[in-house]
Amino acid sequence: MIVGGGTAGWMTAAGLSHVFRNSGISIELVESDQIGTIGVGEATLPHLRFFNERLGIDEAEFMARTSATFKLGIEFRDWARIGDAYVHPFGDYGRDLRKVAFHHYWLRAHQAGREGRIDSFSLPVMMCEAARFGMPSADPRSVMSSFSYAYQLDASRYAAFLREYAEARGVIRTEGKVVDCALTAEGGLVDFLRLEDGRTVTGDLYIDCSGFRGLVIEQALKTGFEDWTEFLPCDRAIAVPSRMTVENVPYTRATAREAGWQWRIPLQHRVGNGYVYCSRFTSDERAREVLMSNLEGEALADGKVIRFGAGKRKAQWVKNCVAIGLSSGFLEPLESTSIYLIQAGITALAELLPTRDMREADIGEFNRVMDLEYERVRDFLILHYHATERDDTPFWDYVRTMPIPDSLAYKMELFRKTGTVVQYKDGLFLHPSWIAVYLGQRVVPERYDPRADGVSEVDLARMLSEMKSMISGAVDALPTHEDFLRQYCPPEMA
Repeated sequence: MIVGGGTAGWMTAAGLSHVFRNSGISIELVESDQIGTIGVGEATLPHLRFFNERLGIDEAEFMARTSATFKLGIEFRDWARIGDAYVHPFGDYGRDLRKVAFHHYWLRAHQAGREGRIDSFSLPVMMCEAARFGMPSADPRSVMSSFSYAYQLDASRYAAFLREYAEARGVIRTEGKVVDCALTAEGGLVDFLRLEDGRTVTGDLYIDCSGFRGLVIEQALKTGFEDWTEFLPCDRAIAVPSRMTVENVPYTRATAREAGWQWRIPLQHRVGNGYVYCSRFTSDERAREVLMSNLEGEALADGKVIRFGAGKRKAQWVKNCVAIGLSSGFLEPLESTSIYLIQAGITALAELLPTRDMREADIGEFNRVMDLEYERVRDFLILHYHATERDDTPFWDYVRTMPIPDSLAYKMELFRKTGTVVQYKDGLFLHPSWIAVYLGQRVVPERYDPRADGVSEVDLARMLSEMKSMISGAVDALPTHEDFLRQYCPPEMA
């Protein structure tokens, strides 16, 4: 029994209906048309491609139906200093050599004054800057194999697309507003849900996709919330769509503002905009003024204030209820992680789907995996705020000087001293992502791996020059992002 629709509910319904087809498991989703969805998340990570592929979804049809564009990374403006800009790409920097990470070779040349920014060695960064796009190659010898891509999409259209997919595979949708969750007298399990009109719905396993309310996981089961606003103080957002006025680009933009940051997400039919901010350092009226004065095209709506708090449930699977999506926790959309965390929850649940006795081992493993996912995303987001030199507003002075989790402090210190990126098995952001934000926000190592000295200066200069030329040539051969979209997934396909 899935409680709530939207992106989380219908992704869960679609994913489970595919994985457990012909298994005898029945899936029902209860939602109310009276309750709107948040709908601010329109940018994704490359993991969504593989989710769609596993479901057998045709990419071009999906993109046309959701007015999607391609996304090669996220551009950050004014984060370390006003005037700075860098791209966090979905791809590699250069190529590792002799088991030494490429950025150490770049550091060696950079410290000697022979190389500028590391961006020149990233194909997806150069594609972003040229507003060009082409599909990755499956040939590992090709530079076109060095990147991945995601989507910028209309989240409400994606939910509708997945509803159609799920219902075609046997998912039952029940219209109704849930007003009460009854627990069993013995054991405190979820027994049934009561709807506003008096009907009841019941299941063996309840998946809470009810959003911030946490209708089952929190309001009924009183799970508790782990608050992270000390580290991620932004607690409000205003989202406004606007008309497209410039060339469509294959990346999302996050521009630092006086009390937070503004997103720009180009779709095929419009641009998604929003301002994520901290109410301790600005007012809703001032935030709206900042957002509206920085739109590139005519606003298509007034936008409403959305309130939230960073953190997660103390447990995301309790008894016979699993929380997925906003009901499990919230981390601001700075790195487009909301849909990824939904997908991670669906994947973990599919791997551990319980028998009716709800084994504690399955519950414990699910919570362990999802805790790691949330904590590692949390640390990566905090890095963007804390790695700044800005003190021009009270907000930036606070995040620059605030205490940070020991797990992040260790990562930052190790990179500053040695250029080493902490590796881990579970968790979202890998080596190139940390490199992009560290260097993009002026966290530059004091020294590089001494093994990088094993290459002569002549060979190193030749290697770097060849890499840049190869990337430049590949970019020049590609069509513009707009032309590629027009041919690949024109709106009439929808």
